[in-house]
Amino acid sequence: MAELRLGPLLRYVDGSTATVWVETSRPCTAEVRCAGGGGGTARTFQIAGHHYALVPVTGLTPGTVSSYEVLLDDSPVWPLPDSRFPPSEIHTPVGGDPVRVAFGSCRWAAPPHGDPDPVGPDALDALASRIAAGDERPDVLLLLGDQVYADETSKATRAYLASRRDLREPPGAQVADYEEYTHLYYESWLDPGIRWLLSTVPTCMIFDDHDVIDDWNTSASWLADMRNTPWWQERILSGLMSYWVHQHLGNLTPAELAADPVHAAVRAVPDGTDILRAHATEADRDPASVRWSYRRDFGRVRVLMLDSRAARVLDEANRSMLDPGEAAWLREQALDDPGSCDHLLIGTSLPWLLPHLVHGAEAWNAALCQGVRGERWARFGEKVRRAADLEHWAAFPESFEELTALTAEAGSGDGAPATVLVLSGDVHHAYIAQPSWPADAPAVPDARVLQLTCSPVHNSVPLSMKLGFHFGWSRKGRAIGRWLGRHGRSRRPSIDWHKAGGPWFGNQLMTLTLRGRSARLRFEQARARRGGKARLETVTESALTP
Repeated sequence: MAELRLGPLLRYVDGSTATVWVETSRPCTAEVRCAGGGGGTARTFQIAGHHYALVPVTGLTPGTVSSYEVLLDDSPVWPLPDSRFPPSEIHTPVGGDPVRVAFGSCRWAAPPHGDPDPVGPDALDALASRIAAGDERPDVLLLLGDQVYADETSKATRAYLASRRDLREPPGAQVADYEEYTHLYYESWLDPGIRWLLSTVPTCMIFDDHDVIDDWNTSASWLADMRNTPWWQERILSGLMSYWVHQHLGNLTPAELAADPVHAAVRAVPDGTDILRAHATEADRDPASVRWSYRRDFGRVRVLMLDSRAARVLDEANRSMLDPGEAAWLREQALDDPGSCDHLLIGTSLPWLLPHLVHGAEAWNAALCQGVRGERWARFGEKVRRAADLEHWAAFPESFEELTALTAEAGSGDGAPATVLVLSGDVHHAYIAQPSWPADAPAVPDARVLQLTCSPVHNSVPLSMKLGFHFGWSRKGRAIGRWLGRHGRSRRPSIDWHKAGGPWFGNQLMTLTLRGRSARLRFEQARARRGGKARLETVTESALTP
Protein backbone atom coordinates (compact mmCIF):
# COMPACT_ATOMS: atom_id res chain seq x y z
CA MET A 1 0.00 0.00 0.00
CA ALA A 2 1.26 3.47 -0.87
CA GLU A 3 2.27 5.69 2.06
CA LEU A 4 2.58 9.47 2.33
CA ARG A 5 6.28 10.27 2.67
CA LEU A 6 6.15 14.08 2.60
CA GLY A 7 3.41 16.67 2.43
CA PRO A 8 0.73 17.54 1.76
CA LEU A 9 1.75 21.08 0.83
CA LEU A 10 -1.02 23.48 -0.11
CA ARG A 11 0.59 25.60 -2.82
CA TYR A 12 -1.88 27.53 -5.02
CA VAL A 13 -5.36 28.76 -4.03
CA ASP A 14 -7.85 31.01 -5.80
CA GLY A 15 -11.63 31.30 -5.56
CA SER A 16 -12.41 27.90 -7.04
CA THR A 17 -9.16 25.94 -7.49
CA ALA A 18 -6.07 24.86 -5.58
CA THR A 19 -3.02 22.62 -5.93
CA VAL A 20 -1.68 20.19 -3.33
CA TRP A 21 1.81 18.63 -3.52
CA VAL A 22 2.69 15.20 -2.11
CA GLU A 23 5.51 12.67 -2.11
CA THR A 24 4.50 9.02 -1.83
CA SER A 25 6.32 5.75 -1.18
CA ARG A 26 5.38 4.12 -4.50
CA PRO A 27 3.50 4.84 -7.74
CA CYS A 28 -0.18 5.51 -7.05
CA THR A 29 -3.09 7.85 -7.66
CA ALA A 30 -3.15 10.74 -5.21
CA GLU A 31 -6.52 12.27 -4.41
CA VAL A 32 -7.55 15.38 -2.49
CA ARG A 33 -11.12 15.23 -1.22
CA CYS A 34 -12.73 18.33 0.31
CA ALA A 35 -15.44 18.05 2.96
CA GLY A 36 -17.61 20.75 1.40
CA GLY A 37 -17.35 19.42 -2.14
CA GLY A 38 -14.57 19.70 -4.66
CA GLY A 39 -11.39 17.72 -5.07
CA GLY A 40 -9.06 16.22 -7.64
CA THR A 41 -6.70 13.39 -8.51
CA ALA A 42 -3.28 13.01 -10.11
CA ARG A 43 -1.09 10.05 -10.95
CA THR A 44 2.38 10.21 -9.40
CA PHE A 45 5.52 10.71 -11.47
CA GLN A 46 8.95 9.30 -10.65
CA ILE A 47 12.25 11.16 -10.19
CA ALA A 48 15.36 9.30 -8.99
CA GLY A 49 13.33 6.59 -7.29
CA HIS A 50 10.95 9.04 -5.57
CA HIS A 51 7.27 9.49 -6.41
CA TYR A 52 5.49 12.85 -6.50
CA ALA A 53 2.20 14.40 -7.52
CA LEU A 54 0.82 17.91 -7.70
CA VAL A 55 -2.92 17.43 -7.41
CA PRO A 56 -5.18 20.05 -9.06
CA VAL A 57 -8.23 20.67 -6.86
CA THR A 58 -11.37 22.04 -8.55
CA GLY A 59 -15.01 22.64 -7.66
CA LEU A 60 -14.33 24.91 -4.67
CA THR A 61 -16.68 27.74 -3.74
CA PRO A 62 -15.36 31.31 -3.31
CA GLY A 63 -15.40 32.61 0.24
CA THR A 64 -15.54 29.21 1.92
CA VAL A 65 -13.37 27.13 4.21
CA SER A 66 -13.04 23.44 3.27
CA SER A 67 -11.23 20.85 5.31
CA TYR A 68 -9.61 18.21 3.14
CA GLU A 69 -8.14 14.75 3.28
CA VAL A 70 -5.54 13.04 1.11
CA LEU A 71 -6.04 9.51 -0.21
CA LEU A 72 -3.55 7.27 -2.03
CA ASP A 73 -5.21 4.61 -4.18
CA ASP A 74 -8.43 5.31 -2.23
CA SER A 75 -6.79 4.78 1.18
CA PRO A 76 -6.83 7.80 3.56
CA VAL A 77 -3.33 8.96 4.58
CA TRP A 78 -4.00 12.54 5.76
CA PRO A 79 -4.81 13.87 8.32
CA LEU A 80 -2.52 11.72 10.42
CA PRO A 81 -4.53 9.74 12.97
CA ASP A 82 -2.50 10.92 15.99
CA SER A 83 -2.10 14.58 14.94
CA ARG A 84 -2.48 17.25 17.61
CA PHE A 85 -3.37 19.76 14.92
CA PRO A 86 -6.83 20.53 13.52
CA PRO A 87 -7.79 19.38 10.01
CA SER A 88 -5.97 21.00 7.11
CA GLU A 89 -8.14 23.53 5.31
CA ILE A 90 -8.39 25.39 2.02
CA HIS A 91 -9.61 28.97 2.42
CA THR A 92 -10.90 30.30 -0.92
CA PRO A 93 -10.87 34.10 -1.28
CA VAL A 94 -13.68 36.32 -2.46
CA GLY A 95 -13.40 39.80 -3.97
CA GLY A 96 -13.11 42.57 -1.40
CA ASP A 97 -11.49 40.43 1.30
CA PRO A 98 -8.25 41.73 2.83
CA VAL A 99 -5.12 39.91 1.70
CA ARG A 100 -2.64 38.89 4.41
CA VAL A 101 0.86 38.20 3.14
CA ALA A 102 3.43 36.79 5.59
CA PHE A 103 7.05 36.56 4.52
CA GLY A 104 10.55 35.73 5.63
CA SER A 105 13.59 33.67 4.66
CA CYS A 106 16.47 31.55 5.90
CA ARG A 107 15.30 28.53 7.86
CA TRP A 108 17.51 25.89 9.39
CA ALA A 109 15.56 22.75 10.13
CA ALA A 110 14.56 22.47 13.78
CA PRO A 111 16.49 19.86 15.80
CA PRO A 112 14.80 16.59 16.77
CA HIS A 113 12.07 16.91 19.39
CA GLY A 114 13.54 17.31 22.85
CA ASP A 115 16.97 18.47 21.69
CA PRO A 116 18.02 22.04 22.57
CA ASP A 117 17.67 24.52 19.73
CA PRO A 118 20.94 26.46 19.33
CA VAL A 119 19.32 29.29 17.36
CA GLY A 120 16.17 29.77 19.39
CA PRO A 121 12.49 29.19 18.59
CA ASP A 122 11.36 28.76 14.98
CA ALA A 123 9.08 31.58 13.78
CA LEU A 124 7.22 29.21 11.45
CA ASP A 125 6.61 26.71 14.25
CA ALA A 126 5.26 29.56 16.37
CA LEU A 127 3.02 30.65 13.50
CA ALA A 128 1.67 27.10 13.20
CA SER A 129 0.83 27.00 16.89
CA ARG A 130 -0.97 30.32 16.71
CA ILE A 131 -3.06 29.31 13.69
CA ALA A 132 -3.88 25.95 15.26
CA ALA A 133 -5.19 27.80 18.33
CA GLY A 134 -7.72 29.60 16.13
CA ASP A 135 -5.94 32.89 15.40
CA GLU A 136 -5.97 34.49 11.95
CA ARG A 137 -3.90 32.85 9.25
CA PRO A 138 -2.04 34.45 6.33
CA ASP A 139 -3.61 34.10 2.90
CA VAL A 140 -0.16 33.28 1.56
CA LEU A 141 3.30 32.66 2.98
CA LEU A 142 6.19 33.93 0.85
CA LEU A 143 9.40 32.01 1.54
CA LEU A 144 12.16 34.17 0.10
CA GLY A 145 15.08 31.78 -0.07
CA ASP A 146 17.21 29.30 1.84
CA GLN A 147 14.38 26.86 2.43
CA VAL A 148 17.11 24.21 2.90
CA TYR A 149 20.82 24.51 3.57
CA ALA A 150 22.80 22.26 1.24
CA ASP A 151 26.12 23.55 2.55
CA GLU A 152 25.47 23.95 6.31
CA THR A 153 24.10 20.60 7.43
CA SER A 154 22.92 19.53 10.87
CA LYS A 155 24.58 16.95 13.09
CA ALA A 156 21.86 14.43 12.19
CA THR A 157 22.28 15.06 8.47
CA ARG A 158 26.05 14.74 8.70
CA ALA A 159 25.57 11.33 10.29
CA TYR A 160 23.24 10.38 7.43
CA LEU A 161 25.77 11.57 4.84
CA ALA A 162 28.53 9.63 6.57
CA SER A 163 26.44 6.46 6.28
CA ARG A 164 26.46 6.89 2.49
CA ARG A 165 30.00 8.04 1.69
CA ASP A 166 33.37 9.13 3.04
CA LEU A 167 33.03 12.72 4.31
CA ARG A 168 36.78 13.19 3.97
CA GLU A 169 36.20 13.41 0.23
CA PRO A 170 34.66 16.55 -1.34
CA PRO A 171 32.10 17.93 -0.87
CA GLY A 172 32.47 16.60 2.66
CA ALA A 173 29.52 17.30 4.97
CA GLN A 174 27.61 19.16 2.25
CA VAL A 175 25.01 17.39 0.14
CA ALA A 176 26.30 15.76 -3.02
CA ASP A 177 23.36 14.41 -5.02
CA TYR A 178 19.60 14.30 -5.46
CA GLU A 179 19.03 11.64 -2.80
CA GLU A 180 20.83 13.74 -0.22
CA TYR A 181 18.75 16.76 -1.21
CA THR A 182 15.58 14.77 -0.50
CA HIS A 183 16.92 14.14 3.00
CA LEU A 184 17.15 17.90 3.57
CA TYR A 185 13.50 18.34 2.66
CA TYR A 186 12.47 15.46 4.94
CA GLU A 187 14.43 16.97 7.80
CA SER A 188 12.88 20.39 7.26
CA TRP A 189 9.28 19.63 6.22
CA LEU A 190 8.50 16.58 8.38
CA ASP A 191 8.65 18.66 11.56
CA PRO A 192 5.03 18.26 12.78
CA GLY A 193 4.29 21.97 13.13
CA ILE A 194 5.88 22.88 9.82
CA ARG A 195 4.20 19.97 8.05
CA TRP A 196 0.75 21.07 9.25
CA LEU A 197 1.45 24.75 8.52
CA LEU A 198 2.46 23.98 4.93
CA SER A 199 -0.65 21.83 4.52
CA THR A 200 -3.03 24.65 5.42
CA VAL A 201 -1.36 27.93 4.35
CA PRO A 202 -0.60 28.45 0.63
CA THR A 203 3.07 29.09 -0.10
CA CYS A 204 5.12 30.81 -2.78
CA MET A 205 8.84 29.98 -2.78
CA ILE A 206 12.04 31.11 -4.48
CA PHE A 207 15.59 29.88 -3.95
CA ASP A 208 18.61 31.74 -2.66
CA ASP A 209 22.24 30.71 -2.42
CA HIS A 210 22.14 28.14 0.40
CA ASP A 211 19.52 26.11 -1.48
CA VAL A 212 22.57 25.29 -3.65
CA ILE A 213 25.70 26.70 -1.95
CA ASP A 214 26.79 29.86 -0.16
CA ASP A 215 27.47 32.74 -2.58
CA TRP A 216 26.03 30.84 -5.53
CA ASN A 217 26.87 32.76 -8.72
CA THR A 218 28.87 35.47 -6.99
CA SER A 219 31.03 36.05 -10.06
CA ALA A 220 32.32 34.53 -13.27
CA SER A 221 35.61 33.53 -11.65
CA TRP A 222 33.75 31.95 -8.71
CA LEU A 223 31.70 29.87 -11.15
CA ALA A 224 34.80 28.86 -13.11
CA ASP A 225 36.48 27.69 -9.91
CA MET A 226 33.40 25.66 -8.94
CA ARG A 227 33.18 24.02 -12.36
CA ASN A 228 36.76 22.88 -11.96
CA THR A 229 35.90 20.80 -8.91
CA PRO A 230 34.96 17.12 -9.37
CA TRP A 231 31.69 17.41 -7.39
CA TRP A 232 30.09 20.67 -8.58
CA GLN A 233 28.30 19.36 -11.67
CA GLU A 234 26.34 16.77 -9.70
CA ARG A 235 25.63 19.33 -6.97
CA ILE A 236 24.17 22.00 -9.25
CA LEU A 237 22.11 19.54 -11.29
CA SER A 238 20.74 17.90 -8.15
CA GLY A 239 20.02 21.30 -6.62
CA LEU A 240 18.06 22.47 -9.66
CA MET A 241 16.24 19.14 -10.02
CA SER A 242 15.19 19.07 -6.37
CA TYR A 243 14.15 22.72 -6.52
CA TRP A 244 11.96 22.02 -9.56
CA VAL A 245 10.27 19.12 -7.76
CA HIS A 246 9.88 20.49 -4.24
CA GLN A 247 9.46 24.22 -4.81
CA HIS A 248 9.07 25.37 -8.41
CA LEU A 249 6.17 23.15 -9.51
CA GLY A 250 3.93 24.46 -6.75
CA ASN A 251 4.69 28.06 -7.71
CA LEU A 252 2.80 27.55 -10.97
CA THR A 253 -0.87 28.32 -11.44
CA PRO A 254 -3.07 25.41 -12.59
CA ALA A 255 -3.09 26.86 -16.12
CA GLU A 256 0.70 27.22 -16.14
CA LEU A 257 1.06 23.71 -14.75
CA ALA A 258 -1.15 22.28 -17.48
CA ALA A 259 0.96 24.04 -20.13
CA ASP A 260 4.36 23.21 -18.64
CA PRO A 261 6.23 20.92 -21.08
CA VAL A 262 8.62 19.48 -18.49
CA HIS A 263 5.80 18.52 -16.14
CA ALA A 264 3.93 16.90 -19.03
CA ALA A 265 7.06 15.03 -20.15
CA VAL A 266 7.97 13.56 -16.76
CA ARG A 267 4.36 12.45 -16.23
CA ALA A 268 4.26 10.72 -19.62
CA VAL A 269 7.03 8.21 -18.89
CA PRO A 270 7.60 5.59 -16.18
CA ASP A 271 10.73 7.40 -14.95
CA GLY A 272 11.22 11.12 -15.58
CA THR A 273 14.72 11.36 -14.12
CA ASP A 274 16.56 11.75 -17.42
CA ILE A 275 14.06 14.33 -18.66
CA LEU A 276 14.40 16.46 -15.54
CA ARG A 277 18.18 16.05 -15.51
CA ALA A 278 18.33 17.28 -19.11
CA HIS A 279 16.19 20.27 -18.10
CA ALA A 280 18.54 21.07 -15.21
CA THR A 281 21.56 20.67 -17.49
CA GLU A 282 20.11 23.19 -19.93
CA ALA A 283 19.29 25.58 -17.07
CA ASP A 284 22.89 25.37 -15.88
CA ARG A 285 24.39 25.67 -19.37
CA ASP A 286 22.14 28.51 -20.51
CA PRO A 287 20.40 30.16 -17.51
CA ALA A 288 18.43 32.48 -19.80
CA SER A 289 16.67 29.45 -21.32
CA VAL A 290 14.74 28.77 -18.09
CA ARG A 291 12.62 31.20 -16.08
CA TRP A 292 12.29 30.52 -12.38
CA SER A 293 10.66 33.90 -11.69
CA TYR A 294 6.86 33.99 -11.62
CA ARG A 295 3.80 36.12 -10.98
CA ARG A 296 0.88 35.52 -8.65
CA ASP A 297 -2.20 37.70 -8.27
CA PHE A 298 -4.27 37.80 -5.08
CA GLY A 299 -7.23 39.91 -6.06
CA ARG A 300 -5.76 43.38 -6.62
CA VAL A 301 -2.45 42.46 -5.00
CA ARG A 302 0.26 41.53 -7.52
CA VAL A 303 3.27 39.50 -6.40
CA LEU A 304 6.34 39.17 -8.62
CA MET A 305 8.84 36.62 -7.30
CA LEU A 306 12.29 37.16 -8.80
CA ASP A 307 15.12 34.73 -9.39
CA SER A 308 18.07 36.73 -8.03
CA ARG A 309 20.53 33.83 -8.36
CA ALA A 310 20.35 31.69 -11.48
CA ALA A 311 19.33 34.54 -13.80
CA ARG A 312 22.52 36.55 -13.26
CA VAL A 313 24.87 37.65 -16.03
CA LEU A 314 28.35 37.19 -14.57
CA ASP A 315 30.62 38.54 -17.30
CA GLU A 316 32.46 41.43 -15.58
CA ALA A 317 31.90 43.78 -18.51
CA ASN A 318 28.15 43.11 -18.54
CA ARG A 319 27.32 42.11 -14.95
CA SER A 320 23.61 42.09 -14.25
CA MET A 321 21.37 40.67 -11.55
CA LEU A 322 18.88 39.62 -14.27
CA ASP A 323 19.56 38.49 -17.82
CA PRO A 324 17.92 40.64 -20.53
CA GLY A 325 14.92 38.33 -20.92
CA GLU A 326 14.33 38.22 -17.17
CA ALA A 327 14.64 41.99 -16.89
CA ALA A 328 12.16 42.48 -19.74
CA TRP A 329 9.76 40.03 -18.07
CA LEU A 330 9.97 41.93 -14.77
CA ARG A 331 9.28 45.25 -16.46
CA GLU A 332 6.36 43.84 -18.44
CA GLN A 333 4.76 42.32 -15.35
CA ALA A 334 5.31 45.37 -13.13
CA LEU A 335 3.77 47.76 -15.68
CA ASP A 336 1.05 45.43 -16.94
CA ASP A 337 -2.47 46.87 -17.11
CA PRO A 338 -2.11 50.11 -15.11
CA GLY A 339 -4.85 50.49 -12.56
CA SER A 340 -5.36 46.74 -12.18
CA CYS A 341 -3.55 46.38 -8.85
CA ASP A 342 -3.63 48.32 -5.59
CA HIS A 343 -0.34 46.90 -4.30
CA LEU A 344 2.74 45.71 -6.18
CA LEU A 345 4.99 43.34 -4.22
CA ILE A 346 8.40 42.44 -5.67
CA GLY A 347 9.91 39.44 -3.91
CA THR A 348 13.67 39.17 -4.33
CA SER A 349 15.74 37.14 -1.89
CA LEU A 350 18.45 39.82 -1.83
CA PRO A 351 17.69 43.33 -0.50
CA TRP A 352 17.59 46.21 -2.96
CA LEU A 353 18.30 48.91 -0.33
CA LEU A 354 21.05 48.02 2.15
CA PRO A 355 22.73 49.93 4.98
CA HIS A 356 24.67 52.75 3.37
CA LEU A 357 28.07 51.41 4.35
CA VAL A 358 27.26 48.00 2.87
CA HIS A 359 25.88 49.55 -0.32
CA GLY A 360 28.98 51.72 -0.71
CA ALA A 361 31.29 48.75 -0.11
CA GLU A 362 29.49 46.61 -2.70
CA ALA A 363 29.51 49.36 -5.35
CA TRP A 364 33.20 50.04 -4.63
CA ASN A 365 34.01 46.35 -4.88
CA ALA A 366 32.10 45.99 -8.16
CA ALA A 367 34.11 48.85 -9.66
CA LEU A 368 37.41 47.35 -8.51
CA CYS A 369 36.52 43.96 -9.96
CA GLN A 370 35.75 45.61 -13.29
CA GLY A 371 39.30 46.98 -13.31
CA VAL A 372 38.84 50.71 -12.73
CA ARG A 373 42.05 50.73 -10.66
CA GLY A 374 43.94 48.06 -12.55
CA GLU A 375 44.45 44.34 -12.51
CA ARG A 376 46.04 44.19 -9.06
CA TRP A 377 43.06 45.93 -7.45
CA ALA A 378 40.72 43.72 -9.47
CA ARG A 379 42.29 40.55 -8.02
CA PHE A 380 42.06 42.05 -4.54
CA GLY A 381 38.44 43.00 -5.18
CA GLU A 382 37.50 39.45 -6.16
CA LYS A 383 39.00 38.08 -2.94
CA VAL A 384 37.07 40.64 -0.90
CA ARG A 385 33.86 39.98 -2.83
CA ARG A 386 33.92 36.29 -1.97
CA ALA A 387 35.10 36.71 1.62
CA ALA A 388 32.54 39.39 2.52
CA ASP A 389 29.56 38.17 0.42
CA LEU A 390 29.43 41.39 -1.60
CA GLU A 391 26.87 40.25 -4.18
CA HIS A 392 23.54 41.97 -3.50
CA TRP A 393 21.78 44.42 -5.84
CA ALA A 394 24.34 47.09 -4.93
CA ALA A 395 27.08 44.84 -6.37
CA PHE A 396 25.30 45.04 -9.74
CA PRO A 397 25.09 48.86 -10.08
CA GLU A 398 23.26 48.93 -13.41
CA SER A 399 20.68 46.46 -12.13
CA PHE A 400 20.28 48.48 -8.95
CA GLU A 401 19.49 51.56 -11.00
CA GLU A 402 17.12 49.64 -13.29
CA LEU A 403 15.14 48.33 -10.32
CA THR A 404 15.13 51.81 -8.80
CA ALA A 405 13.74 53.30 -12.01
CA LEU A 406 11.16 50.55 -12.34
CA THR A 407 9.79 51.01 -8.82
CA ALA A 408 9.38 54.72 -9.55
CA GLU A 409 7.75 54.17 -12.93
CA ALA A 410 5.41 51.48 -11.63
CA GLY A 411 4.45 53.70 -8.69
CA SER A 412 3.70 56.89 -10.62
CA GLY A 413 1.01 58.19 -12.96
CA ASP A 414 -2.64 57.39 -13.41
CA GLY A 415 -3.63 54.02 -12.04
CA ALA A 416 -0.48 53.66 -9.91
CA PRO A 417 -0.76 51.25 -6.99
CA ALA A 418 -0.90 52.59 -3.46
CA THR A 419 2.32 50.78 -2.55
CA VAL A 420 5.34 49.29 -4.29
CA LEU A 421 7.03 47.04 -1.75
CA VAL A 422 10.29 45.17 -2.28
CA LEU A 423 10.31 42.10 -0.01
CA SER A 424 13.64 40.46 0.80
CA GLY A 425 15.54 38.30 3.26
CA ASP A 426 19.09 36.83 3.21
CA VAL A 427 20.87 39.20 5.62
CA HIS A 428 19.75 37.59 8.93
CA HIS A 429 18.10 40.68 10.34
CA ALA A 430 15.04 42.78 9.60
CA TYR A 431 14.58 46.44 8.73
CA ILE A 432 12.46 48.89 6.78
CA ALA A 433 14.14 51.29 4.33
CA GLN A 434 12.38 54.18 2.57
CA PRO A 435 13.85 55.68 -0.62
CA SER A 436 13.51 59.29 -1.75
CA TRP A 437 13.87 60.60 -5.30
CA PRO A 438 15.28 63.96 -6.36
CA ALA A 439 12.73 66.39 -7.73
CA ASP A 440 14.27 66.25 -11.22
CA ALA A 441 14.15 62.42 -11.48
CA PRO A 442 12.55 61.03 -14.67
CA ALA A 443 9.75 59.58 -12.50
CA VAL A 444 8.89 60.33 -8.89
CA PRO A 445 6.52 57.74 -7.46
CA ASP A 446 3.14 58.65 -6.05
CA ALA A 447 2.99 55.21 -4.40
CA ARG A 448 4.60 54.46 -1.06
CA VAL A 449 7.83 52.64 -1.98
CA LEU A 450 9.61 50.63 0.71
CA GLN A 451 12.23 47.96 1.15
CA LEU A 452 10.94 45.40 3.68
CA THR A 453 13.61 42.94 4.75
CA CYS A 454 12.82 40.03 7.08
CA SER A 455 15.30 37.30 7.94
CA PRO A 456 15.75 34.76 9.43
CA VAL A 457 12.74 32.69 10.38
CA HIS A 458 15.07 30.20 12.09
CA ASN A 459 18.80 30.89 12.04
CA SER A 460 21.41 33.01 13.77
CA VAL A 461 23.68 36.00 13.29
CA PRO A 462 26.98 36.52 15.14
CA LEU A 463 27.52 39.57 17.34
CA SER A 464 30.08 41.00 14.89
CA MET A 465 27.46 41.13 12.15
CA LYS A 466 24.92 42.74 14.49
CA LEU A 467 27.38 45.48 15.34
CA GLY A 468 28.32 45.86 11.68
CA PHE A 469 24.74 46.29 10.49
CA HIS A 470 24.02 48.84 13.23
CA PHE A 471 27.14 50.77 12.21
CA GLY A 472 26.25 50.45 8.55
CA TRP A 473 23.18 52.65 9.04
CA SER A 474 25.05 55.30 11.07
CA ARG A 475 26.32 58.65 9.84
CA LYS A 476 29.88 57.40 10.06
CA GLY A 477 28.94 54.30 8.13
CA ARG A 478 27.33 56.44 5.41
CA ALA A 479 30.45 58.62 5.23
CA ILE A 480 32.74 55.60 4.86
CA GLY A 481 30.45 54.20 2.16
CA ARG A 482 30.73 57.45 0.20
CA TRP A 483 34.52 57.46 0.61
CA LEU A 484 34.68 53.94 -0.77
CA GLY A 485 32.56 55.05 -3.72
CA ARG A 486 35.00 57.83 -4.50
CA HIS A 487 37.95 55.46 -4.24
CA GLY A 488 36.25 53.03 -6.61
CA ARG A 489 35.18 55.85 -8.94
CA SER A 490 31.68 54.37 -8.78
CA ARG A 491 28.60 56.39 -9.65
CA ARG A 492 26.56 57.62 -6.71
CA PRO A 493 23.07 56.12 -6.50
CA SER A 494 20.34 58.15 -8.18
CA ILE A 495 18.27 58.05 -4.97
CA ASP A 496 18.79 58.41 -1.27
CA TRP A 497 17.14 56.27 1.42
CA HIS A 498 16.86 56.11 5.16
CA LYS A 499 16.15 53.45 7.75
CA ALA A 500 12.50 53.70 8.77
CA GLY A 501 12.57 50.76 11.19
CA GLY A 502 15.04 48.35 12.75
CA PRO A 503 17.48 46.76 12.55
CA TRP A 504 15.91 43.87 14.45
CA PHE A 505 17.65 40.59 15.21
CA GLY A 506 16.05 37.25 16.02
CA ASN A 507 13.79 34.65 14.42
CA GLN A 508 11.03 36.70 12.86
CA LEU A 509 8.24 37.24 10.35
CA MET A 510 6.62 40.22 8.70
CA THR A 511 2.94 40.26 7.73
CA LEU A 512 1.24 42.70 5.38
CA THR A 513 -2.51 43.23 5.63
CA LEU A 514 -3.71 44.76 2.37
CA ARG A 515 -7.30 45.97 2.22
CA GLY A 516 -8.29 48.06 -0.80
CA ARG A 517 -5.58 50.70 -1.06
CA SER A 518 -4.64 50.54 2.60
CA ALA A 519 -1.65 48.61 3.90
CA ARG A 520 -0.52 47.69 7.41
CA LEU A 521 2.70 45.97 8.40
CA ARG A 522 3.16 43.84 11.50
CA PHE A 523 6.59 42.67 12.54
CA GLU A 524 6.83 39.76 14.99
CA GLN A 525 9.54 37.74 16.65
CA ALA A 526 9.44 34.20 18.03
CA ARG A 527 9.95 34.28 21.78
CA ALA A 528 10.39 31.29 24.07
CA ARG A 529 8.02 30.92 27.00
CA ARG A 530 8.95 29.15 30.20
CA GLY A 531 7.10 25.86 30.38
CA GLY A 532 5.29 26.37 27.09
CA LYS A 533 5.63 26.58 23.33
CA ALA A 534 7.24 29.62 21.75
CA ARG A 535 4.92 32.33 20.54
CA LEU A 536 5.07 35.18 18.04
CA GLU A 537 5.13 38.55 19.78
CA THR A 538 4.50 41.83 17.99
CA VAL A 539 7.50 44.14 17.99
CA THR A 540 5.94 46.88 15.91
CA GLU A 541 2.85 47.47 13.79
CA SER A 542 2.15 50.46 11.60
CA ALA A 543 0.11 51.75 8.68
CA LEU A 544 2.06 52.04 5.43
CA THR A 545 -0.60 54.15 3.71
CA PRO A 546 -2.70 57.07 4.98
